[in-house]
Amino acid sequence: MRYEAIVIGVSSGGLNAMKVMFTLLPKDFSIPIVIVQHIGPRSDNQWIKLVNDKNKFDIKEADEKEKIENGRIYVAPPNYHLLIERSKTFSLTIDERVNFARPSIDVLFESAAEVYRDKLIGVVLTGSNADGTNGMKRIKKYGGLTIVQDPATAESSYMPASVMATMPVDHISPLDGIVNLLIGVTGPKR
Repeated sequence: MRYEAIVIGVSSGGLNAMKVMFTLLPKDFSIPIVIVQHIGPRSDNQWIKLVNDKNKFDIKEADEKEKIENGRIYVAPPNYHLLIERSKTFSLTIDERVNFARPSIDVLFESAAEVYRDKLIGVVLTGSNADGTNGMKRIKKYGGLTIVQDPATAESSYMPASVMATMPVDHISPLDGIVNLLIGVTGPKR
């Protein structure tokens, strides 16, 4: 299998977008997915329960030094940047905000690109700032696959449009098309 991990960045409108995506993904989808959703620093991450109730996956907050496992979906905890280490484990930091956000999509994407290189898929969904743009550039630089939600289908078009304005992306698609693309390029669990 060519790809080893998927990173997703999402902000405004993210709850609805993730409900759709994880309802459509098959249960045997085996590549780990790591998500940064812009949330408030005191969030209780109740949105994870809402998404979990609507799908067949066990979505969980990433823990410090946790090993990334196939078939799992991880999200950044509130008020922490989430990084991926060379050992394919997570690291959490409270460094300064990036693009006014902590967790920052760019921080996750850039660290993941350094580790997975051309075996990484980066996805930017709905959102209302430019976070994720620099991270997608890094993913593209290392030969990873870059996908953005079609801005016309996003609740907030700014974030995917920002990526598209600064670099050529590999695919632009509505949510159902993104899911079909992810299934197509990763294949079923073996």
